[in-house]
Amino acid sequence: MSKKLIHVAVGVIENSNGHILISQRAEHLHQGGFWEFPGGKVEPSESVLVALDRELQEELNLRVHEATPLLQVPYDYPDKSVLLDVWHVTGFSGEIRSNEGQPWRWVARPDLINYAFPPANSPILNAVLAL
Repeated sequence: MSKKLIHVAVGVIENSNGHILISQRAEHLHQGGFWEFPGGKVEPSESVLVALDRELQEELNLRVHEATPLLQVPYDYPDKSVLLDVWHVTGFSGEIRSNEGQPWRWVARPDLINYAFPPANSPILNAVLAL
């Protein structure tokens, strides 16, 4: 039996100070407790950018205005496969609100290595550190 593939839109959101927004996954979720670059599942009828805008609005009250593709990361967990479609978000609006109760913070790029991310995020972290 093949694992379900989940297409995920991921935002590497950078503010005018060059800090990157990360949020912490709820303990009850897959990979709970890890920090992540925000985003969520792409619905069948959506483009990745539309999904990213929708997810960031739902989770953090942010709207995406400028974003460019950064990389795609396919990753197999024991129970599921994911395709992380990662975008570098440099234009956005809205005041951050944790609509789902998750902690979030702006982190200076070099300090990202001090946070625990899910294994699938390793290539993203490398790409962000190289920006």
